[in-house]
Amino acid sequence: MIERKKKLRIIQFFLLIFAILIIYLTYYSKEISNVDLADSEQVKKTLKDEDKDDENLFFDIEYTGLDLRGNRYLLKSKKARLDELKPEIIYMEDVHAIFYFKDNTILYIWSDEGIYNNKNFDMEFSKNVEAEYLDSKLFAEKANYSNTENYLSIYENVRINDIRGNLIADKLLFDIKKQNLAITSFNDGKINANVKLNEKRF
Repeated sequence: MIERKKKLRIIQFFLLIFAILIIYLTYYSKEISNVDLADSEQVKKTLKDEDKDDENLFFDIEYTGLDLRGNRYLLKSKKARLDELKPEIIYMEDVHAIFYFKDNTILYIWSDEGIYNNKNFDMEFSKNVEAEYLDSKLFAEKANYSNTENYLSIYENVRINDIRGNLIADKLLFDIKKQNLAITSFNDGKINANVKLNEKRF
């Protein structure tokens, strides 16, 4: 009889411990869920405060493709937003583009802002535009890449730093099809040249 009472007490003791554990875990997990939910709501609120139209807002996006000449490109952006009326238009921030040409040369472009058309694949770069091609570095305020016309136009405060010398111009027109670079200056007329890129690098 005494042995049976001991067994019952042991069983009751373990049941009590189990019940306390269940109650503790239930309330603790509920508290954790509430904290997580609050954090989640705070994140949503922060995004909405930053941009009310967060449904059209994206981060760390990449586009890859081929132009009409078969040259491959990669376009990256830290932050992008779709145009509400024209969803093929993407407004970008902190932009980086890489063009891989068939002659095995590579063109790099960076800019603070950009616009990409995902239908015709045209690109616009603006604010603190930087580019690297071969041994040259280029700085400007704006650049346009036209897939349909197959050229890259760079303009507004254009500067080129090259091991052969530095150059300031109003506009550069890079004909991707012909691998030809046209350099023009409208202010003083000192520069008006065409450079064949496979003969001389800018």
